[in-house]
Amino acid sequence: METMSVDIAIDHPAGSIAWARDRARSFLDGLMPTLASEAADTVVLVVSELVTNALRHGGGTCSLDLAARPDGIEVAVHDPSPHAPRMRTPDLKGGTGGFGWPMVNRLATATSVTSRASGGKTVSASFPR
Repeated sequence: METMSVDIAIDHPAGSIAWARDRARSFLDGLMPTLASEAADTVVLVVSELVTNALRHGGGTCSLDLAARPDGIEVAVHDPSPHAPRMRTPDLKGGTGGFGWPMVNRLATATSVTSRASGGKTVSASFPR
């Protein structure tokens, strides 16, 4: 099993999110056998969404863990907020979002939200390899 873990801070949110995407892409590109391009793009998109939400709604810091197993890839984002993401009707006019969590659930084979003993939560998404 190959793993990667990085800490991300809101100091420069857009840069932090891009940096998380870049770290995820580098991790995926280094896997053997390589992941199909479309599958890697899907994982990177979900990393971007989960990190964005963690920074926006989770207190301004988060950490990202990626794990590659023979049968799949797991993305886990940890943040200090105890509040789980929720499904809501996307806002088509006001720009308040609502698209991300449904998208993550459609793209991943499984998602979960677990409370952390140290406080906060972990949002995980799994993908086939």
